[in-house]
Amino acid sequence: MFTAFSRLRNPLRLLSIVVTATVIAACQPIGGGGGNGPRISGEVVEVAMLIPYGSAQGGDELVARSLENAARLAASEMRGVTVNITVYSTAGQAAQAASAAQQAASDGADIIIGPLRSDAAAAVGIAVANNNINVLSFSNNTEIAGGNVFVLGNTYANTANRIIGYAARQGRNRLMVIHAQNFAGEIARDAVVAAASNAGATVVANIGYEFSQTGVVNVVQSVTSEIRATDANGVVLTSDAAGALPLFAQLLPENGLDTTAVQMIGLSRWDTPPQTLELSGLQGGWFAMPDPDATARFNANYQAAYGENPHVLAALAYDAVVAIAETTTTQGRLGAAELTASSGFNGAGGVFRLRSDGTNERAMAIAQVIDNQVAVIDPAPRLLGFPGF
Repeated sequence: MFTAFSRLRNPLRLLSIVVTATVIAACQPIGGGGGNGPRISGEVVEVAMLIPYGSAQGGDELVARSLENAARLAASEMRGVTVNITVYSTAGQAAQAASAAQQAASDGADIIIGPLRSDAAAAVGIAVANNNINVLSFSNNTEIAGGNVFVLGNTYANTANRIIGYAARQGRNRLMVIHAQNFAGEIARDAVVAAASNAGATVVANIGYEFSQTGVVNVVQSVTSEIRATDANGVVLTSDAAGALPLFAQLLPENGLDTTAVQMIGLSRWDTPPQTLELSGLQGGWFAMPDPDATARFNANYQAAYGENPHVLAALAYDAVVAIAETTTTQGRLGAAELTASSGFNGAGGVFRLRSDGTNERAMAIAQVIDNQVAVIDPAPRLLGFPGF
């Protein structure tokens, strides 16, 4: 655990030291590609929303309220179709989520959005697999994607393809990957390796570390030595501000890494929380982020409607409703083929689409940290090309 971050000098004191699991392994849901989905009668679609009201886990009530608000905001903006949203509480539990999904199917739901976490989403997919109902979950865990389950959360693969593709085009094509020796870290590492292969770059070294402060400290010398030995010109940090990122950002320069010669590249958002941008080792570094213009519009509309800022995950609920409404309007059915037919929905964080393997693709901007601020150096694309691959 990174429990000693508070003992480091500013600005590390300003950052959260809570370690969160970003990916949870879960069983694969059954189902053959999401089925045909129900044909929508008339211009009304019944959406069941499964969110963690009643959860004992801190923060879940806030997240649930923000998700519901965002979904209802999107429904109010849709034209040509009426989206009826019925909320079902999951209490943050997979078993209760599965039970709620079965109740939603009995109540006549055309499609399910949520639940929040991957174990619950996998359980929901199984619970309604025989009801010809697709599930647009808020998870980013691609292990559960497929069958009748889609993941809306931004995936490591999507971010890696964007940021590594950009880096390779700028000549940063000899990359070192630094990752935690846990499930999430290995998924992130593999995403970078695959993205590098696609982009014509080379991963010259993988450095794993025990997911603890001691683990980071113990590996720093190996990182700097390996950079010199392999002539790496880019370092990919897979961790975020709640984990090892602040410590690497401090210790690597202190141990001889010239971040003006070796490009620092992030697989997580470095602007969350904003204090992360103050870390000296990240100055000049690159990371991918949602389209800031689209995000600003969504945040302003949410603020106007509810008098508060949305939770960062609220955008996923907005996107789910947009995808459902537009698919209903253009396709008249909510099967896998119809949900993946679009070349791009205009979502809360920019253009996105659903893929036939149950994952998603999101258009992202490339940002650089300059003087403790975010500067977009390559805007998010407005189109994603051919649909449904």
